[in-house]
Amino acid sequence: MTGGTMPGPSGLAGQVVVAGAGLAGMAVALRMRRPCILLSPAPLARDAASTLAQGGIAAAIGPGDGPALHARDTLAAGAGLCDPAVVAAVTAAAPGAIAALQALGVIFDVGADGAPDLHLEAAHSRPRIAHAAGDGTGAEIMRALAAQVRATPRITVLEGAALRRVLVQGGRVAGVRIAHAGGDAVLPTGACVIATGGVGALFPVTTSPPGGLGHGLACAARAGAVLRDLEFVQFHPTALAAGAEDAGGARPLVSEAVRGAGAILVDESGARFTDELAPRDMVARAIAAHLAAGHRVMLDARAATGGRFAVHFPAIARACLARGIDPDRQPIPVRPAAHYHMGGIETDLNGRSTVPGLWACGEAASTGLHGANRLASNSLLEAFVCGGFVARDLDGASLQTQHLETPHLETQHLPAGTDDPAGPPAALGIEPADIRAGIGRAAGILRDAGGLARAARALAPHAAHDDRALVGAMLCLSALLRRESRGAHCRRDYPMTAARAVHTRLTLDEAMAMLVAMPAAMPIAPTESDLAESEQPADGMLVP
Repeated sequence: MTGGTMPGPSGLAGQVVVAGAGLAGMAVALRMRRPCILLSPAPLARDAASTLAQGGIAAAIGPGDGPALHARDTLAAGAGLCDPAVVAAVTAAAPGAIAALQALGVIFDVGADGAPDLHLEAAHSRPRIAHAAGDGTGAEIMRALAAQVRATPRITVLEGAALRRVLVQGGRVAGVRIAHAGGDAVLPTGACVIATGGVGALFPVTTSPPGGLGHGLACAARAGAVLRDLEFVQFHPTALAAGAEDAGGARPLVSEAVRGAGAILVDESGARFTDELAPRDMVARAIAAHLAAGHRVMLDARAATGGRFAVHFPAIARACLARGIDPDRQPIPVRPAAHYHMGGIETDLNGRSTVPGLWACGEAASTGLHGANRLASNSLLEAFVCGGFVARDLDGASLQTQHLETPHLETQHLPAGTDDPAGPPAALGIEPADIRAGIGRAAGILRDAGGLARAARALAPHAAHDDRALVGAMLCLSALLRRESRGAHCRRDYPMTAARAVHTRLTLDEAMAMLVAMPAAMPIAPTESDLAESEQPADGMLVP
């Protein structure tokens, strides 16, 4: 069933609830044999990060390639924090994932010989990026899977429905509270899968859709789950710098595949200044530093695409032309932007979190695949493959639906005296623009203890009521705890990488204790002296 009218709770009680209808959520729903409820905040296949994915999906299916090489590249990019067993399992499953997606109706691009047309992207040692519609891979995958979901009677799709809280009783998941059709509803269930995406929309400059605010992470934290490595946010080096953001504040992406095809990064003099195919964190910092030094930065694809840019990258070409840029005649102005969250809800390979009955997959999960820095085009791969792992685990699980005793629900996990997180949200008390500016300034490409502590203190009074403030504060606290620079996390006050790689783990109770121990709340905007000391711009995307 698809639509906005929800059957009575008795008709849906006990079914698995999948929160989020991007690639990860739809993969779980389609690959699971159980009946399930799929919560889609927007119309199916709309406003999901998966739909925006341009480059493609990484899989070792080309000549001279293999899963072991793919795994090696993934481990190298992850800077010591990948789980080798998870990396091996996902990369081994990648060729089968391409075949499974084709069976679901995805049409991948092929060359003149009929073989898959594979792109090369940064930090990959082989061309292994399968793509569709040129640079429209995400949209093509979502089109095909959405059609399959609509045609599957055991999947109940609730469009316009979003997860509000995971209800815990007796130490395990007992139900969920959702927002739907202008009100709230409680669904009893013994299993909830959080596939709500990342946190990019918490930053002032992002390629993420407006729903990427970390609500799923907040729901997991308030249910008692461990969040891991929240500090690792990937800043894509080449978001389109010209013109305004798209609707909702997202800035169009200029895919890594453009650089993989031979485009070069130049400044206003035409000089190259960095290795275009280095890992993303290195390229992003190089661009940011060049911008901060007063240069313009552009991606020159004229020679690489030979006047056929729109043939190879039609979606990017449309975005450029809408802003008065012809990539066949002029370089494309670019800048870094928040793009992907490597951290998230800690899970095992089967997607199980630390709370019984709570699973997570996709960008919301920290599976151990990406480590400190995601390898390009591994995200769609993880979403589909790990969605399948979650589905298999759920099919084999013994799920029991408890009788929900509302007065005794263990949903608080908050300091005494705060509002019930399962009830109506309290007045926010802080403007969304202030949250974005504060997080961007503190947790942008370069970080330091002063900025991170200031942002965490400013967000602390709102964390009990506002999921965005909670996730932003926990991200800043995790970044404070990591006193080194590793992968996408770069500390000006701790520029060296520690000899031993360790994960950062944080629960809501631990985060609240840290926030309470901090000095009194401060304004989220820094003082003039703070700015003079840090030289960090409001969006956090320039490197002084």
